[in-house]
Amino acid sequence: MKGAVYVALAATIGNFLQGWDNATIAGSILYIKKELDLSTSAEGLVVAMSLIGATAITFCSGAVADIVGRRPLLILSSSLYFVSSLVMLWSPNVYILLLARLLDGFAIGLAVTLVPVYISETAPPEIRGLLNTLPQFTGSGGMFLSYCVLFGMSLMPSPSWRVMMGILAIPSVFYLICAFFYLPESPRWLVSKGRMSEAKKVLQRLRGTEDVSGELALLVEGLGVGGETSLEEYIVEPAVEDQDLGADNEKIKIFGSSEKLSWIAKPATGQSALGITTRHGSMVAPDSIVALFGSVHEKLPEQGSMINAFFPNFGSTMSTADAHAHRDESDEESQLREADEYPADPEDVDYDGDLHAPLISHRGSIIQGAGETVSSTDIGGGWQLAYTLEEKEDEDGKKTTEYRRMYLHPEGGAPSIRGSIMSLPGGDGNFQALMSSPALYPKELLDQNPVGPAIMHPSEKSTQSIWKALLEPGVKRALIVGVGIQLLQQFAGINGVLYYTPQILEEAGVEVLLSDLGLSSTSASFLISALTTFLMLPCIAVAMRLMDVSGRRSLLLATIPVLVASLVILVISSTVSMSSVVHAVISTVCVIVYFCTFVMGYGPIPNILCSEIFPTRVRGICIAICALVFWICDIIVTYSLPVMLTSIGLAGIFSIYAAVCVVSFFFVYFKVPETKGMPLEVITEFFAFGSRQIEATKAE
Repeated sequence: MKGAVYVALAATIGNFLQGWDNATIAGSILYIKKELDLSTSAEGLVVAMSLIGATAITFCSGAVADIVGRRPLLILSSSLYFVSSLVMLWSPNVYILLLARLLDGFAIGLAVTLVPVYISETAPPEIRGLLNTLPQFTGSGGMFLSYCVLFGMSLMPSPSWRVMMGILAIPSVFYLICAFFYLPESPRWLVSKGRMSEAKKVLQRLRGTEDVSGELALLVEGLGVGGETSLEEYIVEPAVEDQDLGADNEKIKIFGSSEKLSWIAKPATGQSALGITTRHGSMVAPDSIVALFGSVHEKLPEQGSMINAFFPNFGSTMSTADAHAHRDESDEESQLREADEYPADPEDVDYDGDLHAPLISHRGSIIQGAGETVSSTDIGGGWQLAYTLEEKEDEDGKKTTEYRRMYLHPEGGAPSIRGSIMSLPGGDGNFQALMSSPALYPKELLDQNPVGPAIMHPSEKSTQSIWKALLEPGVKRALIVGVGIQLLQQFAGINGVLYYTPQILEEAGVEVLLSDLGLSSTSASFLISALTTFLMLPCIAVAMRLMDVSGRRSLLLATIPVLVASLVILVISSTVSMSSVVHAVISTVCVIVYFCTFVMGYGPIPNILCSEIFPTRVRGICIAICALVFWICDIIVTYSLPVMLTSIGLAGIFSIYAAVCVVSFFFVYFKVPETKGMPLEVITEFFAFGSRQIEATKAE
């Protein structure tokens, strides 16, 4: 997994630059407005111009990322950072400065929108939350270093705001080099374009192993979210050799890497709580989808223990003695060779343009090389990808057989009734199974008689438009969560406070705390800001550790009340008469608590959630929608703050922010599910399944 960690670190340099820029403009604006004699409106426009640029580029970034990939846009972001910093260094007047800030906004918009998506699509589920918290950590680190530079320059006789902003060019060069020479393309995007060979190589590099068969199959399955889905509960046991199910219609066979490696699954007895939850969701959980996700995380077993006991060599599920379905004589020779021994080296095979290209070899795994096969259906987070055959009888009595995909997850014992969707008896071998029609070897290909397991090319897999896909129940529910959490995060006021921290602390009388050191009010506010951002770093480190343990939802519910408390105390301190020293101490402590608590929860989690909850085929456009809401709200908050400071003061501002945080708590409690440790494809399948169940219940 080291490969995924290093790639995430390289990608988050863009967030480091964003944090650096945020702190730099917060400090340099004090000098810019003096030199250029800016009005309050012009001051707000200089600060907000980067947000306008970020908003503008977000309109098209999602669609473009789905077309050309994530990597090219990250390279473009690093290039824009470098160019904009040089223009800011040169800026002779406010108009050139506004242009530079616009280019800088383009770079920030691309980085903020695409880095979380890129990390989610490259990280394993077990550490996806940790790695996706890195943007918050590097961003705060960039702010800290920038405030240190600002503090040092503020001690000079005549500080230059152009140098303050132009220094950004130095780390921008490093980001450009990393983006161009080191970052690979997202494997999920490669699979969505049918470029299987490239996706396999990237996964092998990211995971540090040759065996990526299960995950590559999972990526293919991610293209087929939202079909006919059912939630089943099974007791799984190893099958006896050549065991015949006979007339036992309840049992099904789960296929392993060969006919001798198969398992028998029998439906678990007992009443499921699913029907109770969908009909009376308020009695069990705030939202049926929230409860559905929550049931997965109740009493999780130690990862790997039950899976290893039942699936020691659990490989891919479809077994065939044949392999590649090609249309020329050389391929026929290859098929004869594969029937006798092993599949040919994949380097000699181009899957990308072949609609019938097999994904799994005759040994039940992705082809690894000449004479080499592996077997794995582990897709991370304790989940297993499996398949079974299902017979159906139509109205004419004709029987048909089709594959069914199974996302299997072991039960960790009998879950409690409260908050549980699936009431499953305890005991070894109990598995939850989310079953649906597969993208791998789908029904559409059966009539074409392909040789071996196959996939349809993504260009022919889906005939519906992207906009129609956005109206699917699961996508709509996910958009409500994504848009809502981004909107509330911004109106909680964090970016407005960050941009104007020096001015807020100066108004609070912070210079009193450092008057004995002989520092000016500006230098003192820079020093306090540097210390504040420095204290954020260990808090973010704690959040990184907890993100995949406690989970996203739990962190939000634990940290939002602290935000409310710190804001309420700020309001009281601003309205009650007290000495200047006491007022300065309370204001500084509350601002620090607010920042440190925010970066542990509400800071990183909205972007993490938005990068996890959308299907592959619409992830780019959905992320763009959420990011657009983010930037529009950011502009409103940032541009309005100077006016609000002069009209209603700090007490009024923090009262509004506190009220938004209260609303945020209830929104998270009722609508935001827990996604820790779950593969992206399973998350989107759960949204699709839960949303369809809710709609079906409403229709009854």
